Amino acid sequence: MDLSIPCPLSRASPLSKFLFKPQSPFLQCSNFKSRNYSYRKNRLISRQNFVIRAQVSDQSVDDGFVLDDVPHLTDFLPDLPSYPNPLQNSQAYAIVKQTFVPPEDVVAQKIVVQKDSSRGLHFRRAGPRERVYFKSEEVRACIVTCGGLCPGINTVIREIVCGLNYMYGVNDILGIQGGYRGFYSKNTLTLTPKVVNDIHKRGGTFLLTSRGGHDTLKIVDNIHDRGINQVYIIGGDGTQRGAARIYEEVEKRGLQVAVAGIPKTIDNDIPVIDKSFGFDTAVEEAQRAINAAHVEVESVENGIGIVKLMGRYSGFIAMFATLASRDVDCCLIPESPFYLEGKGGLFEFIEERLKENGHIVIVVAEGAGQEYVAQSMHGIDEKDASGNRLLLDVGLWLTQNIKDHFTKERKMAINMKYIDPTYMIRAIPSNASDNIYCTLLAQSAVHGAMAGYTGFTVGPVNSRHAYIPISHVTETQNTVKLTDRMWARLLASTNQPSFLNCDVSLGGKVCKDTIDLINNMKITSI
Repeated sequence: MDLSIPCPLSRASPLSKFLFKPQSPFLQCSNFKSRNYSYRKNRLISRQNFVIRAQVSDQSVDDGFVLDDVPHLTDFLPDLPSYPNPLQNSQAYAIVKQTFVPPEDVVAQKIVVQKDSSRGLHFRRAGPRERVYFKSEEVRACIVTCGGLCPGINTVIREIVCGLNYMYGVNDILGIQGGYRGFYSKNTLTLTPKVVNDIHKRGGTFLLTSRGGHDTLKIVDNIHDRGINQVYIIGGDGTQRGAARIYEEVEKRGLQVAVAGIPKTIDNDIPVIDKSFGFDTAVEEAQRAINAAHVEVESVENGIGIVKLMGRYSGFIAMFATLASRDVDCCLIPESPFYLEGKGGLFEFIEERLKENGHIVIVVAEGAGQEYVAQSMHGIDEKDASGNRLLLDVGLWLTQNIKDHFTKERKMAINMKYIDPTYMIRAIPSNASDNIYCTLLAQSAVHGAMAGYTGFTVGPVNSRHAYIPISHVTETQNTVKLTDRMWARLLASTNQPSFLNCDVSLGGKVCKDTIDLINNMKITSI
């Protein structure tokens, strides 16, 4: 039956033990399990003071609905007051049919399901809420950028500033310069819409960046001393792990500080979200390098062009750039083992293409074949300030090995062309697609922080923006799945060898042992 129950309900209400999760006034969705609690009754609860609908079924059915929820300030500050959202008076949203995201809206992680399959994992849908937990005039926000460069960082900075100011009337916004260490080095800028007006037209980061320098206690001390109550952190998985530690310390001290992460990695190796910002721009810019290599090698006899692209742990840029180009003959990525000599090896494939077309273009991700390079060059296992292993140059190694094989062993005259556009790609401004994406990320982060959510990151899940616990995007890395169709599409496009052993008796299928090895493989060569 459908019951309409007047609100508000307090925690002291006799119904509260059924309607509220302990220590949190979060919405409880229909038939779902959270990480700590299991609910079997259909109850939709919100913080807002309006009618609550509760649908009670006579049959208790577990449909496998799981909400991976994000923390909220009221989890550790239960008496925190809320206020009407200023957006209800915004001209920009006046014509919007539904200004505020309903509390029961969630985003499914998996949308391809079978008839009888479990509903699976869901995330809280991003967007403005009817109630906020900060007064606009009391907000002091800060923005920090950490790690390597990526197209779109300045756009995210700009849209956080403009979103806070235009949508919520926030005027006190600080830019922390030089990454995490900027918190305790007293390096700040005052940010206004005028200051950041045209920074999206530039590459790099307006706020400067650095690797490492994370000292949780010093950072939170500084946040408290400066009266900062909203922290926006732009960075990759290492940076987001630092953001999680900041949130944990803030919660431990009981501070009213919302910590929001905006995931940044040009390699697209952050899990859960559809893609990371800057990725589209990187794929588009990589076309220029591939096209240059193709022009060079088709203009000479036996031309061999090698283009090294970014991809420390995952080969998404190399794979998508190859699919987009149509001029690439072979793509090598960290997830796919390859070998040079023998039947079905890279040398044999290169020789075949030279005989057929007179030239060949190879795209290689920077993390590919690192185990071979290390054996050949006797590399030292060193790491940068972020803890990433320093890679050996697979492009130069591959170039030299191909040259030695064909000139010394095969006695063939070849023309080698090697292009490494890495720093050119990371340093450019974001394209139109990424600019739009960065705007959505920034505005979603602002809405989430104002609504009192904390310890979260934002991103699209199946094209719908969601709030995701930071731990969910840092516990693993997104890599190309060789057993998925996208890699098969690339192999079909380039007609390159898979470098895997196939069983003729299985119709050319890769043997089960090899598939199991690939599925369980960790990229340890990087």
